[in-house]
Amino acid sequence: MRPIIVIPSRIASTRLPRKALAEIDGEAMVVHVARRAVAAGLGPVLVAAGDEEIRKAVAGMAGVEALLTDPALPSGSDRVQAALKAYDPQGQYDCVINLQGDLPLVEPTTLRQALRPLEEGQFDIGTLVAPVQSLAERDADSVVKVACTFRNDEDVARALYFSRSVIPWGEGAYWHHVGVYAWRCEALARFVTLPPSGLEVREKLEQLRALEAGMTIGCARIETAPLGVDTPEDLARVRASVREQALCQ
Repeated sequence: MRPIIVIPSRIASTRLPRKALAEIDGEAMVVHVARRAVAAGLGPVLVAAGDEEIRKAVAGMAGVEALLTDPALPSGSDRVQAALKAYDPQGQYDCVINLQGDLPLVEPTTLRQALRPLEEGQFDIGTLVAPVQSLAERDADSVVKVACTFRNDEDVARALYFSRSVIPWGEGAYWHHVGVYAWRCEALARFVTLPPSGLEVREKLEQLRALEAGMTIGCARIETAPLGVDTPEDLARVRASVREQALCQ
């Protein structure tokens, strides 16, 4: 496969404004994310910046190119598609990894895992899931859960539904969705032409638009969900983790 990584990033975040530029160990969060994307070694890394400040924050980074995109674009997926069309109008790349700009601790090796469902050939979109570790994690509406079943020793399972509620009912494992997507380029091009779906609007989960449109999403499992940043408390935890890692080196 010929993948490219695109990081959509904008200043106007709802829960934590300007979080893309939040300082972590002396650098903007988007810089940490971009550096880990480069370390994955999968292909070119683009930052689809909705603001000039973000473009400037990553300007000059080795292995990273920043493209300004229309700040009025409605979603990260639209921003990824706009950057992809501008950078690769000839369609040289056949899949694109949408790496959220609020995952500064994502392990570079896990990004390759997101490609696993596409490599199997049967899915339109690949994504990542990790086992839920606690009742608090399971019950938090900020943690998106996935209804999927891994058979035997398989590492890839089909996503049947995503929800902020606890799903599925009954005894068994719960899966925490990690917001990294590997799209076949033709699937992303189709997705951004679709109107928001009913369940997408209700759950505030963009991936449900794909499921309602008949697209297939494959989940590759990883051991631990990386810390994401949605709130000031999340940012404090990430900063503490980075300080701890620095002390251990």
